[in-house]
Amino acid sequence: MNRIRIIGGQWRRQVIKFPDSMGLRPTPDRVRETLFNWLGQDLTGRACLDLFAGSGALGFEAASRGAARVVMVERDAKVMAALKENARRLKMPSTVEFVTTDALKYAVSCKTPFDVVFADPPYRQGWLARLEASLDTLLYPDGAFYAETEFPVETLGKWQTTRQGQAGQVCFHLLHLAQQDQELAA
Repeated sequence: MNRIRIIGGQWRRQVIKFPDSMGLRPTPDRVRETLFNWLGQDLTGRACLDLFAGSGALGFEAASRGAARVVMVERDAKVMAALKENARRLKMPSTVEFVTTDALKYAVSCKTPFDVVFADPPYRQGWLARLEASLDTLLYPDGAFYAETEFPVETLGKWQTTRQGQAGQVCFHLLHLAQQDQELAA
């Protein structure tokens, strides 16, 4: 089993374990630290969606930092079993939900928007382009979409990159709805 540590919040320094799986790349500590500095360290009251949960690093970080609701979506049954075992071992609250399905199927059928959506999809499969049409229903107008990719992203539909960074081969981005579209949605 592979291991990664939660870096902040209630479960800081706790280890989460995950199996080998093709395309599974846990978000590095440095990148998670940057992301949660961008979002604010305290996610109390926020609803978060980890669309390609994998190791669970992003979803568990959000839960550790007080998110009111965290949904982790993962299609691989072996990886999902490890996510559930980590949650059980850490005594995560029932506000952490697990859904075994394809990320796009979940995104298209989702009826309740989130404050923050994390997307670290497998590379070179066009996932962000396929998710673009669902962003307006997945997120509140003032929500944040986080994406890890192998290439820089300026926009996804009406969503614009407001923060970005690179660590090795990983490009990471925080996107928000363009200001004029936020005003129209209000």
